[in-house]
Amino acid sequence: MPDQPTTTGTLDFRGWSTWYQVTGDLAGGRTPLVTLHGGPGASHDYILSLTDLAEGGRAVVHYDQLGCGLSTHLPDRGADFWTVELFLDELDNLLRGLGVAEGYHLLGQSWGGMLAAEHAVRRPAGLRSLVISNSPASMALWSEAADALRAELDEDVRAALERHEAAGTYDDPEYLAASEAYYDRHVCRVRPYPPEVQHSFDQIGEDPTVYHTMNGPSEFHCIGTLRDWSIVDRLALVDVPTLLISGRHDEATPLVVQPFFDAISDVRWEVFEESSHMPFVEERPRYMEVLGAFLAEHDR
Repeated sequence: MPDQPTTTGTLDFRGWSTWYQVTGDLAGGRTPLVTLHGGPGASHDYILSLTDLAEGGRAVVHYDQLGCGLSTHLPDRGADFWTVELFLDELDNLLRGLGVAEGYHLLGQSWGGMLAAEHAVRRPAGLRSLVISNSPASMALWSEAADALRAELDEDVRAALERHEAAGTYDDPEYLAASEAYYDRHVCRVRPYPPEVQHSFDQIGEDPTVYHTMNGPSEFHCIGTLRDWSIVDRLALVDVPTLLISGRHDEATPLVVQPFFDAISDVRWEVFEESSHMPFVEERPRYMEVLGAFLAEHDR
């Protein structure tokens, strides 16, 4: 991690707390990068490698979305509470609270990329560029891609997944082991997981409220409130330079990323050949090189 000043704090959001971390100086001159973690329901930790970009004098903002990490947890809230609009409002509150709403880059990873796209189609005046990393344009496409990737697993692994999904025994060690085989191929190919990645996985396990409500009990089938989510028919509204990132072995396959490339007018797509869902871990130096160059090109 860079030897840069780091500030942490909380912002009030509707009476709850959003925890944030700023690496570098927000007044340092270069347009800051605001990052959105995935899940939904993970924490910021697994994308902390993005603080590498602060070495070049760019402030990097991480935060834990409501219900996640060090922000307020609300395990008693139901499906009507955990909505895309909630997290969009929280992001707007963060941008205002940190004083960066007039000029910022935005990067979202996985679910964070879905949220970033939702933010971008509203054409906020301060958004300078958009980075969508390892994200689907619709959950229907995500499920279709997951089915295709599962079909490539060993027969005994597929059988274990199907058996426990039919029984609803998602916590069974056999199911967890079978899921791990998929994760090793398509989520993070660095084993053992770096501590920050493991910590984010552990966070979901400790409080799965957001993940289970919005996604469901497993990575393979979205049966939560996001199951019908799609931004495909709104992507033409994105009016800022956009960088798409995916891994060659990513669970975000070309099928799920293609609509972004087809519909956004100013877009480029970078595929990381040795990576799956976390190229910022799996090919960290190259990821930072590609991302840093893109952001520098669109600083104002």
